[in-house]
Amino acid sequence: MIKDPRFDDIRPYYDEEIPEAMARIAKCGFFALLADYVFPGTPLEQVRELFSSIKNTHDFQHKVMYYVNEQIIKRSCTSFTYDGIENVNSQSQYLYVSNHRDIMLDASLLQNVLVDNGHDTSEITFGANLMSMPVIVDIGKSNKMFKVERAGNNPKDFYYTSLHLSQYIRHAIMEKQQSVWIAQRNGRTKDGIDATDQGIIKMFEMSRPEDRVEALSDLSIVPVTVSYEWEPCDIKKALEMYESRGGVYTKMPGEDVSSILSGISDPKGNVHFHIGKPIAREDLLPFDDQVNSKFNASVAKLIDKRICSSYKLWPNNYIAHDLLYGQHTYKSLYTKEQKQKFLERVSLLEKYDTCDYDTLKEIFLGIYANPVNSFLKFSEEIDK
Repeated sequence: MIKDPRFDDIRPYYDEEIPEAMARIAKCGFFALLADYVFPGTPLEQVRELFSSIKNTHDFQHKVMYYVNEQIIKRSCTSFTYDGIENVNSQSQYLYVSNHRDIMLDASLLQNVLVDNGHDTSEITFGANLMSMPVIVDIGKSNKMFKVERAGNNPKDFYYTSLHLSQYIRHAIMEKQQSVWIAQRNGRTKDGIDATDQGIIKMFEMSRPEDRVEALSDLSIVPVTVSYEWEPCDIKKALEMYESRGGVYTKMPGEDVSSILSGISDPKGNVHFHIGKPIAREDLLPFDDQVNSKFNASVAKLIDKRICSSYKLWPNNYIAHDLLYGQHTYKSLYTKEQKQKFLERVSLLEKYDTCDYDTLKEIFLGIYANPVNSFLKFSEEIDK
């Protein structure tokens, strides 16, 4: 195992650190709940013995986390499908850049797709704000997750934090021979408009500043699209956008953990992943004569095209689009029963009587309707 002390502040656990982490997890206050969820019907002491037998990251991922994902799919998904796995090679490493709709599931469920197709799992970015409890740190770092610090407003701190992250991602892919998952932007998409932050592209390049094309092509960026029939935390997202109009939304203590639990347990309906083709050097060369800011924006737009043109649009998306714009354009793509079920979901907004209902409803519909707009926009550009 390649070790580099430069990254001790953010890296996942090494294999020799796993047994102690397992012992701490098995002693935590909610271990019984965790065990019952992942291994229903299995005696608690038997699950404790399983954890005590885990000696490395591979064991933890394949003996525990794989089954966590299996239970999530079984209990909260109507179907779980994927395509595009042929675009990646099990012997190669990639930087999976994904749209980001759920704090945990976007990255976690992808790991089962990789495992089921003979690929190694990826390392996963993990926001420092989520490391609020020791047991979450132990589970995350045992699951190949590495910490991403959110730098403050100090430009110097922001630069060094970004450089450190860039260097670690390159170290993971090029030296540790590990793929990496990262969201296309900082934080989840709340409004249904998936857009790559060009600052992330700039960050990728920082670890090899002498050649931006090679810096990106080295990393083998793979756009990943996840499409949920029922948007995780949809009402919470609508309320957050409503409350943040004209100002900055302040999270309540424990809100991120609450969102993680809601994402795991709430019904998601049909869920689909698309794994795109790696962005090759030839894809980047047409932008190489552009100034840096334009180059980064062009690469970000290329990723957006590949993500948004690969959506699996569900009846909910078309229903919301018709309702939002007062049309019947897509009525052939959903049934009366599907529309009624969606309207029942919309009606839950009525209980938030401190909000203007029409405004909140418009925000909520946008979460589901905006992917239709993005799909049309980028599909038309590709056709041209």
